[in-house]
Amino acid sequence: MPLTVQDVERFEASRPRLEAIAYRLLGSASEAEDAVQDTFLRWQATDVDRIEVPEAWLTKVLTNLCLNQLTSARARREMYVGQWLPEPLLAGDPMLGPADTVEQRDSVSYAVLTLMERLSPNERAVYVLREAFGYAHREIAEILDLTEAAAQQIFHRAKKHVADGRTRTEIDEATARRIVEEFLAAATSGRTEPLVRLLTEDAVAIGDGGGKVPARAKAFEGALAVAKFMRGLFKPGKAQRALAGGRVDVYATHANGSSALLAVVDGRIIGVICPEITTEGIAAFRSQVNPDKLERATRRWAASDHGEPLFSAF
Repeated sequence: MPLTVQDVERFEASRPRLEAIAYRLLGSASEAEDAVQDTFLRWQATDVDRIEVPEAWLTKVLTNLCLNQLTSARARREMYVGQWLPEPLLAGDPMLGPADTVEQRDSVSYAVLTLMERLSPNERAVYVLREAFGYAHREIAEILDLTEAAAQQIFHRAKKHVADGRTRTEIDEATARRIVEEFLAAATSGRTEPLVRLLTEDAVAIGDGGGKVPARAKAFEGALAVAKFMRGLFKPGKAQRALAGGRVDVYATHANGSSALLAVVDGRIIGVICPEITTEGIAAFRSQVNPDKLERATRRWAASDHGEPLFSAF
């Protein structure tokens, strides 16, 4: 039976929530869109009049599609060129989903999305559904075909894994913005010492070029190594300009709910740097430079009023 206008509208009303779930599960906006579209095709192929709770049905179908994709993604990422990082989303992107609570905001942060790569598909699904969307363990058990007790155990295990990876406390937004600006001033000073002072001793720098843009396969580790890398990254030179394809304008903005730096050339984002800023200093830089993972951010950037750059390089 073909869908009625009301059936399509019912699905479209659920689309933002479904996309937000899928993005947290997959770490990729494009893959999230595909998963939601596949969910729609299944909605289209079923007798929707027999579905008692459409939201629950759609969530179950979507989550299981994402679980299948996560399982195959593990194999694909073993063959990925260099480090794999999530696709960053800029402030206001509806795919970021709810941000009313600390847990909801935290679940979509770049640091936590990266940490969730360590979880099993089931752990990730339970964690996202519970922490970000407030599903009861009973509901999660029905979605994943588990017992309620098993859902609870998986959630506690997943939450511990994420907490273990975040041993430091992040700071308020105003302080984070100030530290980002201090970092940019230090990085462009040509000196290493000011940068080292802003970093934790065990700071790391990770870049995802996807084999399309040069990025080190192994993370930089330690304050001095990270500081030297960042100093070189912002050092003007013909090689950097040629690699970037022109003058680079650097903006301070927000990605995944936290302070971030954007590198923009002729209106096109060529890099998003997401610092993990803690009470002890900057603990990590995660830089997304794979152009395939910057298309959505570039579209949003082009449609926004972003003011003047903090710095223009090369």
